[in-house]
Amino acid sequence: MNAATLGDIHGGIHPPERKTLSNRTPIQHPPLPRQLIVPLSQHLGGAAEPCVGVGDRVLKGQKIAEATGYVSAPVHAPTSGIVSFIGPQPYPHVSGMLADAIVIESDGEDAWAPLRPIADFRLLEADDLLERIREAGIAGLGGAGFPTAVKLSGAPAQPIRTLIINGAECEPYITADDLLMREKAQALVIGIDILAHLIRPEQVLIGIEDNKPEAVAAVREALGERAYGLRVMPTKYPSGGEKQLIQILTGAEVPSGGLPADIGVLCQNVGTCVAIHDAVLLGRPLISRITTLTGEALARPMNVEALIGTPVADLLTLAGLDHHKLNRLIMGGPMMGFTLPSLEVPLVKTTNCLLAATLAELPPPPAALPCIRCGECAEACPASLLPQQLHFFALGQEHDQLKAYNLFDCIECGACAYVCPSSIPLVQYYRAAKSEIRALEQKQQKAEHSRQRFEWRQERLRRAEEQKEADRNARAERAARAKAAQAETRSVPSQDDPAPQVQKAGLTEQQKKLKIEASMAQVALKKAEKQLTAHATAELEQQVATLREVAAKAQAALEQATAAEISPAPAQPGDDAQKKAKIEAAMLRAQVRKLEKLDPRDANQDAEMARLQAQLTAVEATLAEAAPAAGKPAATPGTEALKKAKIELAMKRAELKKAEKAGADEAQLADLRAALSAAEQALHDAEDSCGKPVPERIRTEKRPVDEHTRALKTELAFARADLRKLERDAESEAQAIDSARARLEEAERKLQEHTHS
Repeated sequence: MNAATLGDIHGGIHPPERKTLSNRTPIQHPPLPRQLIVPLSQHLGGAAEPCVGVGDRVLKGQKIAEATGYVSAPVHAPTSGIVSFIGPQPYPHVSGMLADAIVIESDGEDAWAPLRPIADFRLLEADDLLERIREAGIAGLGGAGFPTAVKLSGAPAQPIRTLIINGAECEPYITADDLLMREKAQALVIGIDILAHLIRPEQVLIGIEDNKPEAVAAVREALGERAYGLRVMPTKYPSGGEKQLIQILTGAEVPSGGLPADIGVLCQNVGTCVAIHDAVLLGRPLISRITTLTGEALARPMNVEALIGTPVADLLTLAGLDHHKLNRLIMGGPMMGFTLPSLEVPLVKTTNCLLAATLAELPPPPAALPCIRCGECAEACPASLLPQQLHFFALGQEHDQLKAYNLFDCIECGACAYVCPSSIPLVQYYRAAKSEIRALEQKQQKAEHSRQRFEWRQERLRRAEEQKEADRNARAERAARAKAAQAETRSVPSQDDPAPQVQKAGLTEQQKKLKIEASMAQVALKKAEKQLTAHATAELEQQVATLREVAAKAQAALEQATAAEISPAPAQPGDDAQKKAKIEAAMLRAQVRKLEKLDPRDANQDAEMARLQAQLTAVEATLAEAAPAAGKPAATPGTEALKKAKIELAMKRAELKKAEKAGADEAQLADLRAALSAAEQALHDAEDSCGKPVPERIRTEKRPVDEHTRALKTELAFARADLRKLERDAESEAQAIDSARARLEEAERKLQEHTHS
């Protein structure tokens, strides 16, 4: 592929380059600053964690903050000195907010910490190379600041076939990469060698715009006999964008929402390559970078290799800043940079340019006018988007439409705003819309996380309740067995006292029933009183009064029955065994019902259920045999026949339902229906011959509820539900809660008036 076969991108613009302001002098080295402010977050991802304390002496290149996660990078001391402060400091951000940083007072010695240089990087394994790059704290120096080790160690869906080195530097005014390629071409090429050795690409392409002839010549000379492809591209903004550079050099396009690695491409900036050379061969961490100082407010525009953490004011003073001419100080270029809030902010790893512009050089844009739908922005967009549609959707906060029109493919290059005749700040709208969408997505993720936590808690509580129920059943079973054993022991007469012992009887069936009714009445009363405390209404007061009367009557009945208790008759032989059998039968039925509720059941549960049913059948048979022996009247033949007929009818009905669910054929269903009819007739015959009287049917007249009362009760229920929902929501406004309470009171008043009328 040669210059004649280079691809092109959609759109693009040609703003004034203004690069000659700063590219006519060599890279300068400013004097050592008195104080360095080293922010803990100079990269994408988690901020670094300090590993030094106030008062510690540090050496140049010493690690002073550890990476806190996979997507993070350590921070190193740019010079030797004393740590004087750790905490919030000015930070280069458009918001002007402070950020955590480590402040180092320089001792003037600039003494290095021990380094680990190597002579030949080819002797190191890939993991060792990655570890050196990670420990050096290298982040992308082209502007984004993504940790380089993470970018190199990621596991893409396919291998990297093409390594692209970005030397385009397409933004106006900036010449840092231009001067770096001129003066450090040999280190650049060795850094590329390290990357090629690490990722083993099929080809390496170096892209440089044709407005940098000195850099092209220096790189071409440094390449020598290497098989890397040097591509000189026509100057166009923003050809230096990652996706745009890939399209120009390879003709391939990164899919929407995708990454270059998805198509087997990896991009690195030329400054990052030089930093990799210094880290691997020299053992030096990233503590300095080349930065362009430019703009008409500077007397001596230049490029400097400055230490990270150097105050911006010191660098601008070196370049001869005229404060009277300065109108705006921009970090970055005029297209994608942002205005700095003050001169006290420090230089960070991503600071490639400081533009001190005068009012005439970068005048403020005129007031925005309505969009005239000229289409100039769509023609200029290098990502082939529709900026005017995105603008309208951003104004209307139509987030779904913004996603559908690929808002996040926008690289915020500013080409659309540059050509807009209505002076609409389109990029600002896009940035705000992206922030809103990200905030909503984070909120949705938190809500989903909360929902999952709630469901996991409910499942945990359910399992705990099942365990408690199993423990209760086990305790009841042990207690029943102990009671039965105690009863058997007491029923055996002693040799010294052959007279039978009389056991004290427990509660009678009537007393048990009255005790249960009294307990239930007390529970209902307490629940109603709790509701009355939360929502005092006339209806609830009347309900509480009624429940109090019911509870008092139930308690009085229980006390009367207890007081009238007479001495129980001596236990009949076999009563204890029969009680034990009844308790065992009840426990077995409870366990069988619990297993029947499980859906689906596994093989172990089916086997357990069959075993329990067999035990239950045996216990019920024992009870049936013990009933006549306990003195109960023997069943008549008619009663036995009636019981058998009922059982037969239930079995036939179950067989028919099972066959219908299984999808049996019509002939089989007809036989089962005939058998069911015969069982029903047999039941009728058994009922006629058993001699039992026909049960008397009592009809109770129930007054229907008129439509108006039903509507009032429905409104009352909805009002109460809405009020409870608002009270549970911590974000509900007080005005909404007061309105809901008023609605509930009005509904209660209307229902009372209608009831008493």
